[in-house]
This record gives sequence, structure tokens and C-alpha cells, in this order.
Amino acid sequence: MPTGRADDERAVRHDDALAANLAWWERNVPVHVASDFYDVEGWLREARGPRRHEAERLGDVSGLDLVHLQCHFGKDTLSWARVGARVVGIDFSPEAIGAARHLAQRAGLDEVSEFYCAPVAEAADVLSGRRFDVVYVSLGSLCWLPRIDEWASVVARLLGSGGRLFIHDVHPLSQACDDNELTLAYSYFEEAEPYMDASEGTYADLEAAEPLPGIPTYEWNHSLGEVVNALISHGLRIDRLDEHDWTSFQRFPWLVGTGEEMFTVPDGQLRAPLSFTLQATRTS
Repeated sequence: MPTGRADDERAVRHDDALAANLAWWERNVPVHVASDFYDVEGWLREARGPRRHEAERLGDVSGLDLVHLQCHFGKDTLSWARVGARVVGIDFSPEAIGAARHLAQRAGLDEVSEFYCAPVAEAADVLSGRRFDVVYVSLGSLCWLPRIDEWASVVARLLGSGGRLFIHDVHPLSQACDDNELTLAYSYFEEAEPYMDASEGTYADLEAAEPLPGIPTYEWNHSLGEVVNALISHGLRIDRLDEHDWTSFQRFPWLVGTGEEMFTVPDGQLRAPLSFTLQATRTS
């Protein structure tokens, strides 16, 4: 497909943005592994499985092949292995994949898990055409991807006939808001150019040492309609879409923690969608 000069320049900008994002993740993987937010030691000690509200929606995964896109250091991936799935994790960060393999060994789950380093766009190629029963995508994933249609095409290539997608992610309305209040600061829709976040620290440790203030991150928003229509256009049937007034991290400082990685709007305040879950099936 021929491309004009504007498209070529946009591709360079996207490459630069993704390279900056990778540098940020590479630096912060060790911080996340050691953080109270992820509580790796507690997860190992208590042999925790997946989040209750996710397990209730996805159901029994015993004996199923599950691939987790953008798996970070594998804690969520391995949680599904704990309840019987054979799991594969994909992430673009070598540091994260190294940490995931180490965590799998510590958890005694290395024989039922595999981890590969690749960006989402290359996941199907890296896995050599393997098909899965479940594609799983967890919180804080879609915002790092420039084009939702490209993501949906990869999901379709990874799923076997009858295979299911399960995604639990930040709601795009919440994603478009200022970090302190429900006021729009960014576009609700997918735009060609990303928005930049130069915040210090990391969501898992707001007081982390050496927070890399000189390495910004770049993100893209994708509306619910764009996500749904991209999946439909690549042969998936939407089975269920739920919008939630809670999320699994403190997206805004005024949210109230209610246990089990849930933060919600305080009583008496107008509710807004903070996260969403979507389930879809590949029908052909």
C-alpha cells in the first residue's frame, strides 16, 4: 500500500513514542515487582488466583490455552495458570519477560507457562500461528497501542474458532480525564497523535526513587465504539460489554478502596465509568 510523506512522518513519530514507552517500562519493571501495589511476596505466599470479578466473568479455564497480551511481568498471567489454564504471556519489554520467567519458577508454574518478548503487532507471528481458547487483556493495556484495529486483527489471528476474548481495562472516558478529577483533558476517541504524560514516578509507587522525569510516556485513547467495531470487523461476535463504576487501581486520588483490588466512587458522589469488561467470541 503506498504511503504519502505525512504517513511516513507519522510512523516515525509512533516509533519514537513506542521507544520512549519501552524505556519507561524497562526502568520500572523492578520497581513494580518490589512494590506494595503488586504485592508479589503475598501473591506467592497465598497462592492467589485471578481477580474474583474477572474469574466470575470468564468462568472455568481448566485445560484451556490462554494467551495474555501485554502481560508485564506475568503476575496476572500466572494467576490463570493457578486455576488450570496453560498460559502464554507476551510483552514488548525484555526486562518484564525476564521477571515473568523468574516469577513462574518461584511460583512453581514454569511447566505450564511460556513467556515471549514481542510487541502486540508481532504476537501472532512470534507464536507461529498457534491458536488459543482465550485471549486475555488486563488493565492498562489498550492505551499503549496506536491503532485499535491492528490490535483487533491480532486478537482474531490468535483465537481459534469458538475462542474467546476477555478484556478488563480502563474505561476510555476515565482515560480521557484529568488525573485528579472527572474533567476531560484528552480526546475520548483514537487520534493519530498520542498525548504525552511527563509525570514522575509510576502508578505502582508514586514515591519511587529515580523516577525518570526525563522519559515521558505516550498514550492513545480508544472509544468503546472503536473497540467494539474493530473486533466485529475482524470476525468476532460481542457477547457482553459491562461498564463499571470501579477499577482495580486508584485512578483518581478521591476513589475509595473496598478490598480485592477495587476502588470506587465515594457514597453520595455521581458515579462515572472507571473500567469495563468485554467478552467476545471468534465465530469462524
